Amino acid sequence: MKRKLIAAIGVAGMMVSIAACGGSSSDDDGGKKAGADGFKGQTLTVWTMSGSNPDGWTKTVTEEFEKKTQAKLKIEVQAWNGIQQKVTTALSESNPPDVLEIGNTQTPAYAKTGGLAELGDLKKEIGGAWPDAINAPSVFDGKQYALPWYFGNRVVMYNKKVFKDAGITETPKTRAELFKAFDAIKAKGDAEPIYLPGQNWYFFDGLLVGQGVEPVKKEGDKYVSNMADPKVAAAMDVYKQYQSYSKAPKDKDEATPQQADVFANGKTGAIIAMGYEAGTAIKANPKIKDDIGFFTIPGETADKPEGVFLGGSNFAVAAGSKKQDLAKEFLKIALSEANDGALVKEAGWTPKSEAMQKYAVGQPAAEAAGPAAIKSGGTTPLIAEWAPVENPPNPIKTYMTLVLQGKSPADAAKQVEGELNKRLAQKQ
Repeated sequence: MKRKLIAAIGVAGMMVSIAACGGSSSDDDGGKKAGADGFKGQTLTVWTMSGSNPDGWTKTVTEEFEKKTQAKLKIEVQAWNGIQQKVTTALSESNPPDVLEIGNTQTPAYAKTGGLAELGDLKKEIGGAWPDAINAPSVFDGKQYALPWYFGNRVVMYNKKVFKDAGITETPKTRAELFKAFDAIKAKGDAEPIYLPGQNWYFFDGLLVGQGVEPVKKEGDKYVSNMADPKVAAAMDVYKQYQSYSKAPKDKDEATPQQADVFANGKTGAIIAMGYEAGTAIKANPKIKDDIGFFTIPGETADKPEGVFLGGSNFAVAAGSKKQDLAKEFLKIALSEANDGALVKEAGWTPKSEAMQKYAVGQPAAEAAGPAAIKSGGTTPLIAEWAPVENPPNPIKTYMTLVLQGKSPADAAKQVEGELNKRLAQKQ
C-alpha cells in the first residue's frame, strides 16, 4: 500500500475530556504477578495503522513478546481514514486498546485530553540515544506521553542519467552546488531541473526548521500567526529559488499530480521526495529503476544538511489501559535497537540515531535521509492547537502560492494571518 508519512492531520473533533487512569497491579487487571509467568493468560491489544508494521518485524516482535511474557499479542490494524475520531472515542472508553500508534505531531492533542499514560521512566530505560528532535514529538507540557516508533524525512530523489548527461559527476553537498547542478541541467535543455509545485508544504516546513523559526508564536496565553517573521520570509526565499527551476504549478501540491509519476517520465532531474516514492515512479515506468538515486538535501554549508520535517508515528499507552505493565514490556521489545533496526531494513524508515545508520546500508533513501534527520530534523509546532491549521485549504500553502505569484512575503503573511489565527483559536 502506498503509505503517506504525514503527521498533523486535523484532529479538530477532539473535544472529549478524558480522565487519566493509572495502571493497577492486581492479578486480574494486567498488573504483573510475581514470578516468571506473571502475565500468563493475558492478551495485550495494540493498534497499528495500515502499512506501518511489516510482516518480518511483526513476526519477530510477536514471538519475542509472547516468549518473554507468556501473554498473547493482538495487533489490530486500523485504516487512516477517520482514525482521529476513532482514537479519541477509544481513549474515552473504559476498555481502550492498550497500546496505540499515533501520528507523531498528533501526540500533543491526545496528551492534552488526559488520554495517554506518562512514559518518562521507560524513555530513560530504552531511548537514551534518541536525538532531541526525534523525541520531541513524544513530549507534551514537559512530560513524556509516547515513544518514537518510526519516522521518515525527505531527500533529493534524482535521475542519474539526467545529471550525468548535464556533466554532473558528484552529488551536491551544498545548496549552491545543487543550484549549480540545476543550472547545468537547464542549460542542457533536455530535462526540467526539478519538479517542485508551489505547495510542497512539508519541504517548506523543513526550510522553516533550517531557519530556526515556527509559523506560529505565543502571545499571552494563545498562539497566533508568526508568518510575518523575517526568518519565515528567508525560508520562503529559498523555496522560491528552488521553484524557479521548475515548471510545476504554483497553486498545487506534490500529490496533484503525483510528483513521482512526473519523475517517471525520465525528463525530470530531481524531486524532493520520501523514499517510498521511488516505488511509485518505478511502477509507472519500470525502465527508470536503474536511473534513480538519492542524496541528502544539502544546506548552506556542507557540514549541516538542510532542515527537514520529521513525519512519522509514536507508540503510546492508553491511560485507561488496565495492562500498563504489560504494555511497557511490549514497548521494550518493539523499540529495542535490534527491532528498530529491522524496521529500517525492512521498511526503509530513517534511522533514529547515528549508531543506527548501520541498519540503513542497502536502503539508499534511508542512508540519504539519516544525516539530515539527526543533524537538522524538526516538526510542525508541537502544540495541541496546531491540528486544525493543516486542514484544507491550509493557509500556509496559500501563503506559499501568493509569494510565488509575486506578492511580497509581508503582504502574503498579512493576507493569511486572519485564517491562521482563526484555526489556532478553535476549541480542541
